[in-house]
Order: sequence, then C-alpha cells, then structure tokens
Amino acid sequence: MNRLEGKIAVVTGSARGIGRAIVEKLAAHGAKMVVSCDMGETSYEQKNVIHKILNVTDREAIKTFVDEVEKEYGKIDILVNNAGITRDNLLLRMSKEEWDIIMKVNLDSVFNLTKAAIKPMMKARTGSIINMASVVGVKGNAGQANYAASKAGVIGFSKSVALELGSRNIRCNAVAPGFIETEMTAKLSPEVVQGWRDAIPLKRGGQTTDVANTCLFLASDLSSYVTGQVINVDGGMLT
Repeated sequence: MNRLEGKIAVVTGSARGIGRAIVEKLAAHGAKMVVSCDMGETSYEQKNVIHKILNVTDREAIKTFVDEVEKEYGKIDILVNNAGITRDNLLLRMSKEEWDIIMKVNLDSVFNLTKAAIKPMMKARTGSIINMASVVGVKGNAGQANYAASKAGVIGFSKSVALELGSRNIRCNAVAPGFIETEMTAKLSPEVVQGWRDAIPLKRGGQTTDVANTCLFLASDLSSYVTGQVINVDGGMLT
C-alpha cells in the first residue's frame, strides 16, 4: 500500500546503511519524491529518488538546499535527520576535535535542517520530523561520551520541537536503534558480534529494514497521534 503517496521526503546520511534503507522504504511506499542527501555519491533504482550532495555541517548550504527543494516540489512533508558519525575514545584521551566534530554532524545538523524545514511545514500546517538517536543516547556507553551526548541531545531536541510545533500539526519523534547489522558492524570480529547478540533478548542483531519500517510508520498517517516519542528499535536491549 502506498502510505506516502504525494509526499515529499528529505533524508540525510542516505548513501549507505540505515539511511539508504530509509530512502528505499519511503520511495517504495509511494512518496512523490525522496531527496537523498549525503556527501557520498550514490544512485537508486526508483525513479522517485533524487540524490544531492549536501554537507550537513554547512548552515548556509542547508538553507539554500531547503529553499531549492521547496521551490522545486512546493513543500516538504517528511524530514529524516539520519546523518551521523562516531569518533570513539575514552574521555581521558578524547580530543576537543573528536568532541566538536560529533556535535557538528550529529546534533548541530539536526538543529539547522529542522529549523530550515519547519518553515514550509508551518505554511502547510503539516509535517513529520524523524530524528535518528541511539540507545547509547538513552543509556550511555563507555568510550562514547561524545556520541552519547550528541544522541541524548537529539532526544531532548525532538521532544522540545514536538511541544513547540504540535499546534501546527507538525510531529517530531526520535528513533533509537540498538545493534543494527550494517557494513560497519561487518568489520567487527565474530566474537564481538556474537557477544552483542547474546545480550539482546531477541538474540539477534537488527537489520536496516527494521529501522526503516519504524521510520515509515512515523512518516505516515498511521502515526498521526504520535509525537514527542523515542522509539527504541533494539530487540529489547534496553528492557
């Protein structure tokens, strides 16, 4: 069923992994146009996907990009802030550069893109904003103080936006993935991966489509009464 027929969606960090799965899911469910934004080159089979190079740390580039999307397609119905990176280190060894770049990519970009995208959403009095958090932003993790802080910030930001914009029929939710098996986790040793799986109640890692399915729910009218929430996609990890 085309849950998103006629919708215009923007997805960041979409060249691979979770972001790519989200783009493919939204496109498959009939979004009129899914604008994939990433610094990496990529292509998609679906005709309703267009890929644009966007540096999510560049505030002026973001403003220009949102203006161009609105001018070309008339609106933005869905924004998925998925772009994110890691720079893991123990706090005693963590450099200011490792802290700053995580905040710029993982948190500042969410602020800048959301602030720009809510303008066309407010005009239309409708919209769904989906921000990618992490279970690490909920519970913390040793060696990831910068990443955990950025994702906790995404959660607090999402709840605040939901409170501010609910009266305009704009919803904002966060998705917190747990251990999702991607190209990145494929580089880990089998012992480490199995250790993760053993600690999860469902005894398996998640797939990128598990996260994409949750985003589809939040992007569509199926979740029309859901806002300000953090949905853990973690196999029960935080239970």
